[in-house]
Amino acid sequence: MKPLYRHGDRSPVRTFPTDPHQESAWPQGFGQLTQVGMRQHFELGQTLRRRYRGFLNETYSRREILIRSTDYDRTLMSAEANLAGLYPPNGSEVFNPNITWQPIPVHTVPDTEDMLLRFPLPNCPRYNLLMNETKKTETFVNMTKNNIKFLEMVANETGLKDVSVESIWSVYDTLFCEHDTTIVALQLALDVYNGKQAPYASCHIFELYQEDHGAFTVGMFYRNETGKDPYPVKLANCTQDCPLEDFIRITKSVIPDDWAKECQIGSTLQDTKVIVGLAVCSCLLFLLILLLLIVLCRQKSQADGYRHVINEGEDQS
Repeated sequence: MKPLYRHGDRSPVRTFPTDPHQESAWPQGFGQLTQVGMRQHFELGQTLRRRYRGFLNETYSRREILIRSTDYDRTLMSAEANLAGLYPPNGSEVFNPNITWQPIPVHTVPDTEDMLLRFPLPNCPRYNLLMNETKKTETFVNMTKNNIKFLEMVANETGLKDVSVESIWSVYDTLFCEHDTTIVALQLALDVYNGKQAPYASCHIFELYQEDHGAFTVGMFYRNETGKDPYPVKLANCTQDCPLEDFIRITKSVIPDDWAKECQIGSTLQDTKVIVGLAVCSCLLFLLILLLLIVLCRQKSQADGYRHVINEGEDQS
């Protein structure tokens, strides 16, 4: 079982100049988990405990579970609140009778090094190249043209100087405190995205089963509403319990084999032409220099031979 979940309810990550609720209006400032978000993830942890009762140990075991989070306050706190609901202390786990909680490690890496959960990808030139190419497509350009009046209105009302199709999400985020990249990116890659914003504490679950005949299958479930059970999600061209071999084959094109290599920008046709041209010019220059040296050597040889004959004649006289 591998769940991928979004952080809980949070304060806006930024705001616009005319917003009466600036950062001081939020107890912990921008981009921080709220108490609502804490409760959402505590409840999600309890839901996962009920769903996997009998599969997970009743007590926490470090050999059974690994928790990974992006390196943000709100995501780390969400993971901790989730674990509080998933593993309430029992028996010897209780280290203080007044606290119904136990510490469980949450692992992370620096934001600039996170190639697993961070999106957009950091330090990935190819991703930046593809994004720049996307901005030049007819669809993207027309989206800006068709909504120019709306963008101008948003700029006037918010006081923002640079409002574009790409940046307007920040206004939406501030007004509604909803925007997600991790789960949506995953579901877009799997072609199972329903077109709706992933709510706070939403959870996409992968389950691996071993059938009676020994074969393995993969099931997916999505929980996008607090208080309701996850509903099944399936890949195109596969059954709900997708055979593991088919699941790997279908998803192979969106799973990188080598992050470092695939993030690099491959040489374009124009680059190839330049390289070939430089190589040809270098070869021609080398041949010209070689030919010049040969000519000079021959001239020197002929001159030395002529002087040698003259000198011999002078000695004989």
